[in-house]
Amino acid sequence: MKTERRSVLKKLFASATAFMGFGLAAKAGSSPDAASEKVVQNVTNFQNVPLFSGSTRHGDIVYIAGKGAHTAPFEIKAHTEIVLQELEKELIKAGSSMEKVLKVSVFLNDIADYKAMNEVYKGRFGKNPPVRTTVAVAKGGVPGDSLVEMDCIAYV
Repeated sequence: MKTERRSVLKKLFASATAFMGFGLAAKAGSSPDAASEKVVQNVTNFQNVPLFSGSTRHGDIVYIAGKGAHTAPFEIKAHTEIVLQELEKELIKAGSSMEKVLKVSVFLNDIADYKAMNEVYKGRFGKNPPVRTTVAVAKGGVPGDSLVEMDCIAYV
């Protein structure tokens, strides 16, 4: 599994490099093949203009947009459960899974919720969890009254 993740990380960096226009194909002037084209799902519009996508796939890498819980009960464990379920649904739609997540970003409305969030989070990504960044957001909180928001990067 460690070798598989290392291989996927190499592909991630290669994809990111190619996506930014610095890849060998871009330098050689050749067009990318169909497998490396960007595929977006669940586009959210604002005033009839695309604002963001629920997920984007580029090659074998999937980027899942931030998911929040915008419903009662307004309790961190319940919100964490909802957010993790939403991430999993989006990963499955994109052809991936929780076990294939490489990176998670967690945004807490209140850093005091860190321990309770971890109680729900632990074990959700298999026995080889992804790297993670957790921050408490600044004044104003997480959008939409959610106590936590998470996004992730995975492979397919």
